[in-house]
Amino acid sequence: MLNNEDFEEDYEVDIITLEDDLGNEQDFEYLDVVEFEGEEYIILLPVEEEEQERSEVMILRIESLDDEHENYVGIDDEEVLQKVFDIFKKRYENEFDFED
Repeated sequence: MLNNEDFEEDYEVDIITLEDDLGNEQDFEYLDVVEFEGEEYIILLPVEEEEQERSEVMILRIESLDDEHENYVGIDDEEVLQKVFDIFKKRYENEFDFED
């Protein structure tokens, strides 16, 4: 869990819109890319209609289709998800208030 109430006001937000298999679009805030065991994983935070104090991040594996296009793939392995999230938490321990 991520408590984002302490974001700095001058924090620049990058928004990514993803489309699921059913064609539904959802906006996410790009947080970071983490490398783990030779793979890259994108860390995203869902953009909600209303501001929330707590949010769960989404972690997806990046597949490069070519030099300009990427595909994001869900991860079923809970151990990989936890290890990638642990790297992210360590990197941003001073910027976010993480909750277990």
